[in-house]
Amino acid sequence: MGEDSSKRLPRWWFGGVCAAIAVTGTHPLDLIKVQLQTQSQTDRKTVGEILKGIYERSGILGFYNGISASWFRQLTYTTARFALYEAGKDYVDTQKVSSKMALATFAGILGGIVGVPGDVVTVRLQNDVKLPEEKRRNYKHVFDGLYRIYKEEGVSSLFRGTVPAVSRAVLLTIGTNAAYDQVKQMLKSATGAGEGVPLHFATSTIAGCIAVVITQPLDVIKTTFMNAQPGEFSGIGGAFLSTAKQGPLAFYKGFIPALIRVSPNTIITFVLYEQARMRFGYLPPEK
Repeated sequence: MGEDSSKRLPRWWFGGVCAAIAVTGTHPLDLIKVQLQTQSQTDRKTVGEILKGIYERSGILGFYNGISASWFRQLTYTTARFALYEAGKDYVDTQKVSSKMALATFAGILGGIVGVPGDVVTVRLQNDVKLPEEKRRNYKHVFDGLYRIYKEEGVSSLFRGTVPAVSRAVLLTIGTNAAYDQVKQMLKSATGAGEGVPLHFATSTIAGCIAVVITQPLDVIKTTFMNAQPGEFSGIGGAFLSTAKQGPLAFYKGFIPALIRVSPNTIITFVLYEQARMRFGYLPPEK
């Protein structure tokens, strides 16, 4: 790569494409996380029992139930978050932590709204595999899921759980994009490291851990509410109370699978994103 590679800026679609590639490898872990989060207090299973159940019902392909919805979600939700965050850097002082957090909040709100329909279908497809035949929704793929939710439940159900989804998107964008930039800046200053895979790997590892810790409670509430049958909860408060009744640790159900999924997912996404930026990005116009 040339000397100007570190100065290159990412194209708007890099984030979504890199995240879609990353989620292909980590999707089975996300599926397990969703099933852990949607368990009732009286019917809890271990990770081993969940793995066995998925394999017995659907075979190896069962671990990729809902992958089309995951791809769709990354290509909408993550594309929007990354594109808005990067575009906003032209208008704020990126040396300030507060500016990074404000920018991440803005990108998270808009990206979160864009991603809700795909998120709803993803959660339902992933949870379907653990249900008995008569209770499955049996969406064929993401577009079938979107169409059927619209026809059977109305457009409002496509945006079910918007508040926790958007709140989580804000925290995730702070915990990944803003934290990534801040940690990268600190590591470069402390170690003198140059742009490259070692720096990007270390930075994304730290950012991934931060993201899981701050987003997990909202992720549990969001998943519980999105997966609910019509009328099961009167609102998002009902999903919160249902989770709270199971004790404080219930807000961290699926934490280990989430950590195992999000950390490599964040690492793969950002390492690919940085490589794409340095190889195929564009140089900013000279001022």
